[in-house]
Amino acid sequence: MDLFSKARSRLDEAARHIDIHSDVLEKLRYPKETLAANLLVRMDDGSRKSFKAWRCRYDDTLGPTKGGIRYHPAVNMEEVMTLAFWMTFKCAVAGLPFGGGKGGIQVDTKTLSKAELERLSRTYAHAFSRFIGPDRDIPAPDVSTNSIVMGWIADEYGSIIGHPSPAVITGKPIALGGSRGREDATGRGGYLSLHRMLDDFGLKPHSSRVAFQGFGNAASHCARLLSSDGFKIVAASDSRGAIAAKGDHLDLDAVLAHKQQSGALDGAPGTRSISPADLIAYDCDILIPAALENQINQNNAPTVQAKVILELANGPITPEADAILEKAGVTVIPDILANAGGVTVSYFEWVQNRAGFYWPESDIRQRLADMLEPSADAIRDLARHHGVSLRTAAYILALKRIATAIAAQGTQDFFSQVERR
Repeated sequence: MDLFSKARSRLDEAARHIDIHSDVLEKLRYPKETLAANLLVRMDDGSRKSFKAWRCRYDDTLGPTKGGIRYHPAVNMEEVMTLAFWMTFKCAVAGLPFGGGKGGIQVDTKTLSKAELERLSRTYAHAFSRFIGPDRDIPAPDVSTNSIVMGWIADEYGSIIGHPSPAVITGKPIALGGSRGREDATGRGGYLSLHRMLDDFGLKPHSSRVAFQGFGNAASHCARLLSSDGFKIVAASDSRGAIAAKGDHLDLDAVLAHKQQSGALDGAPGTRSISPADLIAYDCDILIPAALENQINQNNAPTVQAKVILELANGPITPEADAILEKAGVTVIPDILANAGGVTVSYFEWVQNRAGFYWPESDIRQRLADMLEPSADAIRDLARHHGVSLRTAAYILALKRIATAIAAQGTQDFFSQVERR
């Protein structure tokens, strides 16, 4: 339970700075419910293979739980619980009427055919059909899942209940009820969060160098937005290696074209290979971890040269590394703000599905900015007021919003004052 206990320490730290009733902390200490399943799938060769799977609904105080489904060989119940915990606070930071949820299947998707991947996804929908629902728990894409996978799950769920229910899942193809603006939402949310605080860091776009640790969908969209403003993208890594620009910045079009063709960043035109470990320590102004959790730890945190870290991934910095970075004067824009763009636009998709009315992309982008920018401002103000890091301030903001909802149902103080008859 090390990953989960470390994540929960963020909650305890935030609670030290504000007056929070013990009822609130007791409710948020553990998940509301977690379901495990064994998915038995017929493979292309006629054999059957089983896959471990989970879904966790951490807290639904603010509304139905919301969170992605991760397909990864190392995923486990502890990781799913931790991701659901983070989603609970991320939704509260963004001001969404959602609680936090998460799911996962222990699988290496590279070993599956497309037909096997579809059967696995539909089997997941069957196994968790009573756990999910548009008013209960709404999944979305995560690591190694995409809009097609979400479309399969939505279709299977509709077959089970007897009618289409597009609001059961978000991140779907637009033709199946998906939202415009969803594809770049996570990267755009990180871009908006960084821009909202840029002046505080004394950084200017045309003189700022940016490195990405992880270069999937969210990172590539964030990189394009930053590059269009003049930021210099100087290095990037993926699961197969890392590259740095031979000149003063990467040619993003050439790099992304090479990655799409070859499946890797390494060997892209105008680049040189570097060690993935060197990416964390690369000479840059802004470091953007956009891969998996715990990538920056007590061993490599002292090597970080960046002035600012934007957490586009979930939980990429351990609590031990946080302390090292804070002491070194490195500012971290926390994940529960920095990558909240994805779940915010997922909320818009859910709203559009339920209303049967769909907004143009320009409206989606403006609504996203309207929700995230005030949260960024509130986090910055709380950090100054309490003299804490942006991460602790983000948890304070989320905790206050959740606590207000819990208190509205009555805490111990309320019930102890009720006259006994």
